[in-house]
Amino acid sequence: MKLLILFYSYSGNTRRIAKLVQQETGGDLCEIETATPYTGSYNDVVDQGQREVNSGFTPKLKPISADLKNYDTVILGTPVWWYTYAPAMRTLLQSSDFSGKVIYPFATNGGWLGHTFTDIAEVCPAATVKAGVNIRFDEDRLVTPEAEILRWVKGISEK
Repeated sequence: MKLLILFYSYSGNTRRIAKLVQQETGGDLCEIETATPYTGSYNDVVDQGQREVNSGFTPKLKPISADLKNYDTVILGTPVWWYTYAPAMRTLLQSSDFSGKVIYPFATNGGWLGHTFTDIAEVCPAATVKAGVNIRFDEDRLVTPEAEILRWVKGISEK
C-alpha cells in the first residue's frame, strides 16, 4: 500500500494531526497551499471563508509536491469551514483524479463536523471513501483524545 497524507491547514491544527499520522504510518506527507495566503484577523478570515464556501469558490493552489498517480491510499486532512471542507480542499478535490483510490478523511474543527465527510465522498465518486475521524480543537488545544486518533490510524495501517 503506497500511502499519502495530503492536507490543507490554515491555523496549523490540521498540519499537526497530519504530522502525527505521518509518524504513525510512515506515509508520504504533502501540504496543500493556496497561491494567495489568507490574511487579516481571525474574524476576517472566517467571514471570507463563509463567503467562499457559500459561493463554491475554488482558490488557486500552489502545485503540490506529490504525484497522486503514485498512491493507492490517501489520508486526506482538512479543517472544517462552515460545515464542510475548506475551499482549498475543494479546489484540489475538483481538479484531481482520485479514481480507484481509497481515501481516509480526517477533519479538524472547533465546533461541528457538519457534512464534511459526506461532501468528500460526493466529490470523489470513483474513490472508496472510508470512515473518517472528527478531531476537535479548542483554538490550538487538542480536545479529541490522541488515543482516539491513533486507534483510527491503526485501523488504516492494518488494512
